[in-house]
Amino acid sequence: MAAERNLLKDANREGRIFTDRLVVTLVIFAVMLGLIVIRYYHLQIVDHAIYATQSDQNRLQTQPLPPRRGLIRDRAGRLIAENEPSFVLSVVVERTGGLDEIIERLQQIIELSDDDVAAFQRRRPSTRPYAPVPLKFRISEHERARIAVNSHELPGVEIEAQLIRSYPLADLFAHAVGYVGRINERELQTLPEGPYEGTFHIGKTGIEKYYESVLLGQVGVQTVETDARGRIMRLVEKTPPVPGKDLTLNLDADLQLAAAQALQGQRGAVVAIDPRDGGVLALYSSPSFDPNSFVNGISFNEYAELRDSPDVPLFNRALQGQYPPGSTVKPAIGLAGLHMGLVTPQSKVADPGWYTLPGDDRRYRDWVLRIRGRGHADKVDLHMAIAESCDVYFYDLARTMTVDRMHDFLQDFNLGARTGVDTTNERPGVLPSSEWKLQNRGRPWYPGETLSVGIGQGYMLATPMQLALMTSVLANRGYAYKPSLVAEVDGVVPETERLQLPDIEPSHWQAVIEGMEAVVHERSGTAHAMAKGLQYRVASKTGTAQVIGIAQDEEYDEDEIAERHRNHGLFIAFAPVEAPTIALAVIVENGGGSSAAVPVARAVLDAWLANPDKGVMRHVGLASNG
Repeated sequence: MAAERNLLKDANREGRIFTDRLVVTLVIFAVMLGLIVIRYYHLQIVDHAIYATQSDQNRLQTQPLPPRRGLIRDRAGRLIAENEPSFVLSVVVERTGGLDEIIERLQQIIELSDDDVAAFQRRRPSTRPYAPVPLKFRISEHERARIAVNSHELPGVEIEAQLIRSYPLADLFAHAVGYVGRINERELQTLPEGPYEGTFHIGKTGIEKYYESVLLGQVGVQTVETDARGRIMRLVEKTPPVPGKDLTLNLDADLQLAAAQALQGQRGAVVAIDPRDGGVLALYSSPSFDPNSFVNGISFNEYAELRDSPDVPLFNRALQGQYPPGSTVKPAIGLAGLHMGLVTPQSKVADPGWYTLPGDDRRYRDWVLRIRGRGHADKVDLHMAIAESCDVYFYDLARTMTVDRMHDFLQDFNLGARTGVDTTNERPGVLPSSEWKLQNRGRPWYPGETLSVGIGQGYMLATPMQLALMTSVLANRGYAYKPSLVAEVDGVVPETERLQLPDIEPSHWQAVIEGMEAVVHERSGTAHAMAKGLQYRVASKTGTAQVIGIAQDEEYDEDEIAERHRNHGLFIAFAPVEAPTIALAVIVENGGGSSAAVPVARAVLDAWLANPDKGVMRHVGLASNG
């Protein structure tokens, strides 16, 4: 025990131990200090630029400011497309620290559907990590409050105020104006990045798509200072956005409503044009749909209902429907006969109720044979042929004219080609010729096919828009203007393009138009029933287009034919005859005949001419710009 106590009291040994420990401590301290100095050197000298940039990005953020989309009004200033304030729930992915956990937490706080999450995941790859990605549109006040209360556990979650497109007149202008929808992945890959910064929507169809560059506006930008949680602390600088330009349409909401009410429950279309300037006064396709459903993404079930409907409400019959024009083309063919010197107003054709080609005993029947058992009269002239829609007269005229000469004349009426109206998805129709058949069917033209074209059947197809333009040419006696839906862009009137026919004798126009007047105003006219109570003179032509072929020894019996196989009813008209201000075309699919289209035309003409101030919109309580 004594030896141990002496050992503990060895001062030299204790000094050496202390010195060793001190040296070790100093070495460790020196190494650590060296590491700190090296790290500090890298941070401050070597990697200065990198961390300086990251620091600025954390502190200062540049944010896009989406512009207000241009408004769309009808010719009376009533709002058709406007912007409603709305709140959008977005997520900045890089700030979440765990995206799946944040979405799961959000689903516990507010109603968040699988469709919302799926759409969010589709948007992510094309969005930069520090940019907000929309997760849910139209957040309610209650949802905003719940998110605000739980914001401390929702890093990266933002609620932004935005303007969302709205269509207050719903289905009334769906096919004419179109709609906007969310920018999809395919569009994101092709759109320029700058103009669409902060914008989630783009014009998908109709005017909204055609005038996208005008309606969109120019994006603005602001630089803000944020805290570590991304909350804005201070606005540093701001360049405000430039709003999109407003459009005023030639379309008239009262006429649209008159067309919609007249077509109620029927498949069809109405196109009305002001022949004085080409302004499209009405463009309605029935049935229609609510474009508001597409703005923020239509649900699968709702879209499937529209897509699978046998009435095809998404199909724009006014521009995409290609129908045999039937007898509505007879005035133009009659005019061609006069202009080519093949007939005169006094020329007459024998009408037993059928027609045969030389050397062929096949009978091409007149529509009246089924009703009267004979023709319209022993001899038929141009006036009667137009007024009573005599097929035999036009069979004979078409044969002498030939299909190629008929093609060359009718193409000046813009048949067989898109009219160029300022909207999307217009189809060209078909104006056949022998060359067209050879190229498209690989077979020669047969004489009997010429007779079919002479009454607007066979290969001939036209859209209601084309027929309305053709009617404008007739109303103006030789010219028309390219149809235009838009009347003004921010108060500026766009230039109009004039379509001019070759010079035709005024007497020839007069003869044809007198025949068209007789359709309504003479007792034998095919639309004389329309004359009751009429307060203006109208020039018109009825038309019936076959949907299925009827064999020579068979009769068309509407009661025995399925509704979808019945004839289409057509009607063209312009009024007042002495100074036309409206030219229109109407089709009622499977309406049985022209009698289905005449009341629709009468309703639209009355809304324009007989009761221009009756204020249809006010009576039904629809929205106005007030």
